[in-house]
Amino acid sequence: MSDRRRPEPVQVVKGRRDAMLRRLVDGVPYIGFLGIEFDRRGDELTAVMPYKEDLIGNPMLPALHGGAIAAFLEVTAIIELSWSMLWEEMEAGRIDPLAEGQPFPRLPKTIDFTVDYLRSGLPRDAYARARVNRSGRRYASVHVEAWQDNRARLFAQATGHFLMPDREG
Repeated sequence: MSDRRRPEPVQVVKGRRDAMLRRLVDGVPYIGFLGIEFDRRGDELTAVMPYKEDLIGNPMLPALHGGAIAAFLEVTAIIELSWSMLWEEMEAGRIDPLAEGQPFPRLPKTIDFTVDYLRSGLPRDAYARARVNRSGRRYASVHVEAWQDNRARLFAQATGHFLMPDREG
């Protein structure tokens, strides 16, 4: 007889992952204010900022507000960084987002965040993906790219450095 455990049903695994992402995103009210959503495919996240009239900064062009773009990129970086930390913990069975009384994970704190506005953000949905370049116990570096209609035609990108939360508490 084998000591090997049977794998969990895919619905259970998917439910746990979706619950953790939902909990992470719902824990930041500003994400809801901007209307940002996250599409999860395995461990990869794509942030989506659906177009809203309130996001227009220059009605003459019209173009998305630079502050909304910067916030979108920063939120994407923080959620991706947090997700990459939580993914390891969740897959190893050390945390269960469905368990009662599970403490909310602490988020990384921004040290600096530099945005490159490459072209005007058009009045339409925006998408972003972040890549964690380095993540240590105390510090992390993340790069984010944003596009609208064409993934190869970025309208903004950013690089951020973050102070990592203490994993014990």
